[in-house]
Amino acid sequence: MVLFRRLLGDVLREQRQLRGLTLREVSAEARVSLGYISEIERGQKEASSELLASLCSALDVPLSDVLREVSHAVAIEEHAALVAATPIPVGGLRGPVASAA
Repeated sequence: MVLFRRLLGDVLREQRQLRGLTLREVSAEARVSLGYISEIERGQKEASSELLASLCSALDVPLSDVLREVSHAVAIEEHAALVAATPIPVGGLRGPVASAA
């Protein structure tokens, strides 16, 4: 199952690290506790739309960019799950193999 909050956390962490910011710096700018941001980045807590907007502002990244990246990550994970769940036909991917008699 694809967890939106985990992928959102991954994207937010990546954006923070790309900007060379610490959790402490983002926490001060966004006025959100460091521990709560850490839990969001680890996918343990859900971020409200207000909190997400505050984090994006602190990171100086448009909310739409973050959501687009998360949407792309969700699509990749959904596709991978679909491929993993698709049974391989008897005889492999090339079809049935004729026995050599």
